[in-house]
Amino acid sequence: MEDLKKLYDAILTGNAKVAKDTTEKALAAGVDPQTLVKEQMIPAMDEVGRRYEANEYFVPELLIAARAMKASLELIRPLLAARGAEPSGRVVVGTVKGDLHDIGKNLVAAMLEGAGFEVVDLGVDVTADKFISAAKEKNAKIIAMSALLTTTMSSMKTTVEALKTAGVREKFKIMIGGAPVTQKYADEIGADGYSSNANGAVALARKLTAA
Repeated sequence: MEDLKKLYDAILTGNAKVAKDTTEKALAAGVDPQTLVKEQMIPAMDEVGRRYEANEYFVPELLIAARAMKASLELIRPLLAARGAEPSGRVVVGTVKGDLHDIGKNLVAAMLEGAGFEVVDLGVDVTADKFISAAKEKNAKIIAMSALLTTTMSSMKTTVEALKTAGVREKFKIMIGGAPVTQKYADEIGADGYSSNANGAVALARKLTAA
């Protein structure tokens, strides 16, 4: 039996090749894919997040750990989908209309995937209508919006207002983040939560889906 801790260590150190190889061997040996996710991958990404919070890891380390995690997840996701396994929750993420920055958004998306969430990444320059239609179509629990420019933050408010107008505001939890965004702004526009970093976004998503 393949030593499953090798998967944990590979994600922690950002070794995508070892992560993928270990996952392939474990699956071939009949290991339950849910076991790999819950006992190795999620704990590894949680540790990555902890190290980031403690300033032991920085953005480059987060990105390579997320890449290694995705290498495993690509093998596992089809198997989970085939058996109808439910994710921790579905999250629609995107950078708001008028804003083309995606590094922060990509990091949050990767960390959420590592935490067991199914992520629908809409990319950048996402309109309110696109957020709403994707969230409804995918039956998402959370809409997560990112903005890096002060001038595009208003698009977050526009999306919240559009959800109210469409009569579906109560169906979704709204998370916002990005360099100029604050908790005060989240409160002002009626968002359900704010995080200043990817690790905090995972904790917030877990809290919002547990509510």
